[in-house]
Amino acid sequence: MVPISHGKPIRISPRVQRITAGNSGPMTGPGTNTYLVGEREIAVVDPGPAEPAHIQGILDAAGDRLRWILVTHTHPDHSPAAQALREATGARLMGNTLQPDDGFQDMGFVTEHAFTHDERLATDEFTLRAIHTPGHVDNHFCYLVEEDGLLLTGDHIMQGSTVVIIPPHGRMGAYIRSLRLLLDYPLKALGPGHGTVIEDPVAEINYLVQHRLQREAKVVKVLSAVQRGNLEALTRQVYDDVDPGLHPIARYSLLAHLIKLAEEGRAAAEDEDHWVWRS
Repeated sequence: MVPISHGKPIRISPRVQRITAGNSGPMTGPGTNTYLVGEREIAVVDPGPAEPAHIQGILDAAGDRLRWILVTHTHPDHSPAAQALREATGARLMGNTLQPDDGFQDMGFVTEHAFTHDERLATDEFTLRAIHTPGHVDNHFCYLVEEDGLLLTGDHIMQGSTVVIIPPHGRMGAYIRSLRLLLDYPLKALGPGHGTVIEDPVAEINYLVQHRLQREAKVVKVLSAVQRGNLEALTRQVYDDVDPGLHPIARYSLLAHLIKLAEEGRAAAEDEDHWVWRS
């Protein structure tokens, strides 16, 4: 396992280096990972927050070789540095934007190229395959460095933690389907948006799917027992194994589970806060 080092390029595969921003915290873990793919011509994946020190670290590592800037999604810890890098290098901005703003988007990111699912960015040194993975947020893409079998996962998969799903642009059903979709690709390792490299991608993906389904089963158990509840009370019961200080965040994922159950006809919303069991 290659440890995290803030501000310094660390090689994690034959074609990829990682630079971690200094924005560590409860939602970002040790910080946002920026990946530099290639040597003669470089693609940056997830430029990260608009922190001067982080931007300078990327420029020091890539210099005038930076050609492409890709984002996995437009959350404010992943894409804001893109504009400064473009202004410094003229590199092409690539990624998918999201409308309307849900209050969590970097609305300053303006793409020059929006990816379609399974589209490739091919160079003489590497091939990046864009894989549409909605769930954490609808405009989320992972990027597979095909020659290395390394999947750069953004916030679809984090090392050491599960990701929060925030409706309406975050959807639990889509998230689980997107996880299963990744099993169709020849993955050797995962480069997460936060944390260290995950060396057993199949085991990690299967664990995450099972974890979400187990949490869903707990939602079903609690809601079917009480028949009706508000989000605050349901969060306390469904996430009774989680630090209560994290319950305000867990509440988003609970809502995503409830919306999935409603789509399946097993639950229904009486209003924005109250849910009832229907099955």
